[in-house]
Amino acid sequence: MDLNFARLDSCTAITALPTELAVLLVGVSARQAASPTARVQTLMLPPPGAASLLAPTHGCFDSRTATALTRWHQE
Repeated sequence: MDLNFARLDSCTAITALPTELAVLLVGVSARQAASPTARVQTLMLPPPGAASLLAPTHGCFDSRTATALTRWHQE
């Protein structure tokens, strides 16, 4: 399974978003960022550099599983 970003193919047509759609997306993003849920969630973030469930200091969700997978991959 390839989980990398899709490569830009030279035969793929690129189209620009209409201005109205771009403005709509910016408005939606701004309203989501200003929502009460987003503001409370921001207060719950750990200080920069501190470990959290979604950003552990060792860089993986479960260090023992990551070590086992690394060892298995190297064999």
